[in-house]
Amino acid sequence: MTDVPPTRSSDDRALLLSTWTSAGFAVVAVGWGLLTGSRLIIFDGLYSFASVGLSLMAVAALRTARRGPDERYPWGREVWEPLTVVVKAAALAGLSVYALVGGVGDILAGGRDVEIGLAVVYGVVATVAGVVVTVVLRRRARAGSSDLVRAEAAEWTGDTLLSVGVLAGFVVAAVLLQAGRADLARYVDPVMVVVVSAAFLPIPARLMITGFREVLTMAAPADVQEPIVALVGTLAAEYGLADSVVRTSKVGGRLDLDVVFLVGDGTTVQRCDAVRAQLERRLAAAGHHVSMSVGFTADRRWAQ
Repeated sequence: MTDVPPTRSSDDRALLLSTWTSAGFAVVAVGWGLLTGSRLIIFDGLYSFASVGLSLMAVAALRTARRGPDERYPWGREVWEPLTVVVKAAALAGLSVYALVGGVGDILAGGRDVEIGLAVVYGVVATVAGVVVTVVLRRRARAGSSDLVRAEAAEWTGDTLLSVGVLAGFVVAAVLLQAGRADLARYVDPVMVVVVSAAFLPIPARLMITGFREVLTMAAPADVQEPIVALVGTLAAEYGLADSVVRTSKVGGRLDLDVVFLVGDGTTVQRCDAVRAQLERRLAAAGHHVSMSVGFTADRRWAQ
């Protein structure tokens, strides 16, 4: 088995950026929401409070995963990464459902009075800050970082969309007030709570599905699996091997790979070792952190 650990100090920095920015947002948003009377801004603050604890959990999971295999975890600790993603997604989904129910309740109660001017200012500040942090995290995610960083980027995308919803809603409310329709302006805040929380729910839902697939060690996604299968097939052809069977699963930042090559008569142990070494080099060159098992057999039934 080959286990090549990646370097992830930049992942730590990305997660800590998310944590401290969320902490700042949490304090500002809850205070601003109470000042303006806006449930939507309070929801934004509660979301940020949840993000602080969940981001700290993500940092702890990332550091735990880095400790590698030992007697208790013979295959490594990477499963803590998707498990943390599942917990984060479940918490954020629960918060969104809570906000959705509260927004519906406010609509049925006749709406809410909100200090519109201060609310618009908050919407501008929150949107700009959210866009900046989202761009930083998404760039890091595209650079091949941990799944935890990708989850943080998705989380901040949702939070930024929430901030855009806050801003758009309060601009509409300001226009309605200027038009003398304060009765309609009262419904803007709860309606936006319902719309934004409902629109955000698919994000944690997708994260939960992805995380559960990894916790259950299901087959790796097609975009991960297909290039691996192609690489193994190319290697088999180069060495004149009859065929190959490939099994892959992705657990956090680790790719679990089981390959069995079908060989003909006269294949030596040295040739098998050369194939194994070449596969290791090519996977490393492709940037994969791989736990790899490679077998060779002349009987297809042992490859199934």
